[in-house]
Amino acid sequence: MSGRLNGKVALVTGGAGGCGLAASELFAAEGARVGIVDLPSSDGSRIAHALREAGHDVVFAAADVSDAAQVAAAVASVEEAFGPITVLMNHAGILCAKPFLDTTEEDWDRIMAVNVKSMFLVTKAVLPGMLAAGGGSIVCTSSISAVVGTPMEVLYCTSKGATHMFARAIAVEYRDRGIRSNAICPGFIATAHGLREIDTLGKYGVDVTEAAIAAAQGRLCRPEEIAAAALFLASDDASFVNGAHLFADNAYTAL
Repeated sequence: MSGRLNGKVALVTGGAGGCGLAASELFAAEGARVGIVDLPSSDGSRIAHALREAGHDVVFAAADVSDAAQVAAAVASVEEAFGPITVLMNHAGILCAKPFLDTTEEDWDRIMAVNVKSMFLVTKAVLPGMLAAGGGSIVCTSSISAVVGTPMEVLYCTSKGATHMFARAIAVEYRDRGIRSNAICPGFIATAHGLREIDTLGKYGVDVTEAAIAAAQGRLCRPEEIAAAALFLASDDASFVNGAHLFADNAYTAL
């Protein structure tokens, strides 16, 4: 590894599974001190221990990122361990795949809380320290579903559209204070989250067969490919990339 995040403190929400885990591991390998924030029921504690055993500086802070008090405590825990956070990856997210008329107000509230409110809460908690440290990078995990309407996913698409504009608006407001904010937009991914989405959509009659995915994006994306894209946005290599939407979808949205 080339130490592209040497001297940086990174916080990854949803950092104990899927692409979040891949990012936590890669950021640590690239020299960052990493705070993994995930649910108490996640593997976060075990993962952090394993990464420390491998020689990295990693802590786990359990939190439901849709809860303001838990977010504040988690961010404070990471800052106490490592100092101000200079890389934030707002990755935590959930799915809601069902016919729109079958969705409920509870479905809406939960997906907006985890996918959108969490970004507001975590970013607001992290920004004061990031500004005091002289700047930093925020990466928000969006999706192709922010710009491509997908059947049975009206709520999910709406939440990712909000992610798109959150990342862009933060970039505009804080550009002149040393903050970069960008969104990364994956296609279908070979994670438990992604495979569950494919399985659910298939049960509702959406064509997400292997052949259909191959036609749309060639193959399933690997979590480490999303982590590598996030590393670029987090690192100084992307020093003039701000307010951008980086699509990691192998031309899905270009067809």
